[in-house]
Amino acid sequence: MPNQNLSFVLESPYKVKYEDRAIPELKDEHDVLVQIKWTGICGSDVHYWDHGSIGKFVVKDPMVLGHESSGIVTKVGKSVSTLKEGDRVALEPGVPCRRCSQCKTGHYNLCPEMAFASTPPFDGTLAKYYTLPEDLCYKLPESMTLEEGALVEPTSVAVHIVKQADVKSGNSVVVFGAGPVGLLCCAVAKAFGAEKVVSVDIVESRLEFANSFAATGTYMSRRVSAEENAEAIIKENGLGVGADVVIDASGAEPSQQAGIHVVREGGTYVQGGMGKNEVTFPIVAVCVKEVTVRGSFRYGSGDYELAVKLIGSGQIDVKRLISGKVGFGEAEEAFKDVKGGKGIKILIEGVKD
Repeated sequence: MPNQNLSFVLESPYKVKYEDRAIPELKDEHDVLVQIKWTGICGSDVHYWDHGSIGKFVVKDPMVLGHESSGIVTKVGKSVSTLKEGDRVALEPGVPCRRCSQCKTGHYNLCPEMAFASTPPFDGTLAKYYTLPEDLCYKLPESMTLEEGALVEPTSVAVHIVKQADVKSGNSVVVFGAGPVGLLCCAVAKAFGAEKVVSVDIVESRLEFANSFAATGTYMSRRVSAEENAEAIIKENGLGVGADVVIDASGAEPSQQAGIHVVREGGTYVQGGMGKNEVTFPIVAVCVKEVTVRGSFRYGSGDYELAVKLIGSGQIDVKRLISGKVGFGEAEEAFKDVKGGKGIKILIEGVKD
């Protein structure tokens, strides 16, 4: 099979193919060409493969999947000054317009013109080569492997969520959902100085892992009311009047409801997990407790840099999240495994020369 720029392409739900495309050209003198070495599978990629759309983003034309990647710089534009050929980098896979009010105020993740990898109509990183502006490629320290570099993206998501929650030293934090992002939220909160970090999920094995990874306590949700689950979470984990911060990384309505009842008066609730478009939400509790409710979307200024530092310094051991690695030719099988809930994070190796 030729592999000039072999790519893993989604045509429609459950219909994928390998296509050899042209090597992308550098469109700007500040761009770099990266040979992709490792790519993690995100839930959004699986959702496109499974459904062909996420909300208003619909796959109408063949689209390359993937956006959690690391690689090696193979070509640089004439004005590139921070990178050189051979540098190992983590890729921040979204290019903002840099001109709108959101970009100018530092909230480029909210840019309405964002060109984000593996989000229609933009191709993703599951290809041999990918181009990005140099400032969206983060050089990895010698202490980090390229496999770890592929986990900088989900770690950055967690960094942004924890920043939105304004977690401070000594805080108590409850994180609903023990998937990759939820686990990383626990780890980032702990790195920010949280004294208690409680992981909540419905799968015992995930809670066992969370307890060994970053959580100081766990709770398995029961088939009872949100208020009863909240009361048990608080009591069993010694949270007193409630948690200072609650993060929902699950997207599940029962978790959102319980989360509002877990957070203390004057506390902060952050919605990090995507779920249904509309849910039943305990709004009266939000009002009478004066809860600060915030959303969190992707990552913004400084998040990638901090994620690299947290991993590179050993504060977050992302290697433990890697539950499997497959070759590029086995990408579809890896997607099936992720959809089936196997493991935590599966990595796809890049196309070999």
